[in-house]
Amino acid sequence: MQRRTLLASTIAATGIIMSDTNDAAAQAPADKENTLYFDLKDGRVTIQLLPDLAPKHVERIKTLVRQGFYDGTPFHRVIEGFMAQGGDPTGTGTGGSQLPDLVAEFSPPAKARYIRGTCGMARTQSPNTANSQFFIMFAPAPSLDGQYTIWGRVTSGMDVVDKIKRGQGGSGTVPAPADKLIKAQLASDAG
Repeated sequence: MQRRTLLASTIAATGIIMSDTNDAAAQAPADKENTLYFDLKDGRVTIQLLPDLAPKHVERIKTLVRQGFYDGTPFHRVIEGFMAQGGDPTGTGTGGSQLPDLVAEFSPPAKARYIRGTCGMARTQSPNTANSQFFIMFAPAPSLDGQYTIWGRVTSGMDVVDKIKRGQGGSGTVPAPADKLIKAQLASDAG
């Protein structure tokens, strides 16, 4: 299986279309079916799902979350100033779910961009290979705009994302033990 990854050479830093994250505005989710919680070792991350941008990818995330697929999965690739990648139960960057890969749902840069807090789907060199792996941006990366599917944005808890253990070298491979996504759940399913 090919490694689902972002090219480290795509690291750049400009451009904002989607609004930056705002912890104060995200205390009570308005749309619980499209609000996702990631519980990490340092706290909770709240993500607004964006079905208007990527309906099939959002549905995939919801399906996997409801299956418990993401619970306990590592952040296997984390590059300082770029992004944190997870969603592979093998922790190698080559794993995924048993579901088929998805056709890309790229947004034009005029509609959505990769800025701090943007959540996207990892893929191989082929655009239609997103499956379960995702990434959360630490900083803007305009070179990703229109090249990777955007499915969500962090609305609170970026301080928690900032504490994810960083990887080593240009690939950002995280040495064991990697930080894990302890539990993922939709707000509509939270007790």
